[in-house]
Amino acid sequence: QVQFVESGGGLVQLGGSLRLSCKASGGINRYYLLGWYRQCPGKERELVAHDIGGSANYATSVKGRFTISRDGAKNTVYLEMSSLKPEDTAIYYCNFVREQHRVPWGQGTQVTVSS
Repeated sequence: QVQFVESGGGLVQLGGSLRLSCKASGGINRYYLLGWYRQCPGKERELVAHDIGGSANYATSVKGRFTISRDGAKNTVYLEMSSLKPEDTAIYYCNFVREQHRVPWGQGTQVTVSS
């Protein structure tokens, strides 16, 4: 079973940028939709970005600021984040989008945006 390990989080100031990485333990079926999720303090986990057929979809709250990409050769998914806001503070996870493909959640990576 595939396992995901997220990394790249940290403390960043308002307006800053970060690049998150998500490494899969095995090969990722390229037809499986992959997404980045986040769980903000006191809130439920939400899907913020996912790839789809060479394109991508984003939550309204991050559109224009976040970019998801996938490197199949490295079994890695990235999330480029810019113009970060305090409300982006969360633990970020990656996983498959469709529930039937979903694997146990990893540890995630903490992103903290200070004002």
